Amino acid sequence: MSKGGRLAISLGLFLVAVGLVVWAVAAYLTPGTPGGEVNFTNTQSAGQPVNLTVESVGSIGFGPHPSWVSYMTKDPHTGQWIQDNTWVLPANTQVNMTVYQFDSGSPLRNQQWGQVEGTTNNSATVNGASFTHFDSRTGAGVGHTFAIPSIGLVVPLPGVASSNICGAGPCLPSKWAHNTVTFSFKTPGPGSYNWQCFVPCGLGYLFGNGGGMSQENYMGGFLDVVR
Repeated sequence: MSKGGRLAISLGLFLVAVGLVVWAVAAYLTPGTPGGEVNFTNTQSAGQPVNLTVESVGSIGFGPHPSWVSYMTKDPHTGQWIQDNTWVLPANTQVNMTVYQFDSGSPLRNQQWGQVEGTTNNSATVNGASFTHFDSRTGAGVGHTFAIPSIGLVVPLPGVASSNICGAGPCLPSKWAHNTVTFSFKTPGPGSYNWQCFVPCGLGYLFGNGGGMSQENYMGGFLDVVR
């Protein structure tokens, strides 16, 4: 093969590698485009806190990607678990979050993600016990995180150390092993703010950042904050 041919192949491989890196970074930082919404603006009196409940499941169990990891939202009107993770919320309002974490965990690649930040008092509770930092090198590690990057909010969700792990969503807290994580935060002014998981959990994808990690209504969604 000529020197020019070898150079062309090397350049082509380099461009493929660059493309993969760009794709991985984009998949890691964005959860997709906004889709279906769950409206929380009419679930409480004006000026009162919003109660929002979600769960993280190791396998969604239905749809075009039944094996993908996912968050699910408890519909405030019907009480059903749905896969719509864009939430319409009032601006400058306290949100009380409850997260049922049903997935197993592992040590974090970056221990900074074990720090609770951006919540009320920079703290959260796990199974009723208050914490400000979770050491993912202990216990069952961290299964996922709930993070809103634009407002500096990150909450680690400890992994489940049990053989009684839910195989497909929606998962019922009364039936399957889980950790219950609670925290509160205040919504910003009107706008669209993405939220996501920072634990690479897209099994079978480059660095774990594809699949459910890069799709809305799986491991990410949006806060659609309105006046």
